[in-house]
Amino acid sequence: MPKTQELVESKNGVSVQSVSVPERVAATELRPWGSFTVLEEGRGYKIKRIEVKPGHRLSLQMHHHRSEHWIVVSGTATVTCGDQETLLCTNQSTYVPPCTSHRLENSGVIPLILIEVQNGEYLGEDDIVRFQDDYSRSDSK
Repeated sequence: MPKTQELVESKNGVSVQSVSVPERVAATELRPWGSFTVLEEGRGYKIKRIEVKPGHRLSLQMHHHRSEHWIVVSGTATVTCGDQETLLCTNQSTYVPPCTSHRLENSGVIPLILIEVQNGEYLGEDDIVRFQDDYSRSDSK
């Protein structure tokens, strides 16, 4: 949840009484495929830095309550979104709608780094339905 900061400033007759300030979180979680760091979280959004090791991939999954935007910072990503598979390079991006199966894979030889922006009413890590997983974390077989 955003924190509210009381701020009173008068400049050219304009006063600002309160400003919504997002919580800043810098917690890195390790996964078998790499890691993710929550950079910022506020009401209805979460921003993560995701790093995927070469030759690894995340589970084929979907979320009921959120969409995701992925922006490649470095490396090469093979993205599965629904029935489409796309190759993304540095400075390219894609959108994953809610309730759409998707997967992220590092098909290159250097670490894949991307920024993920999640939007939705619920952004918890337990809103993941796994269809297939290389690390035996599948919810359904």
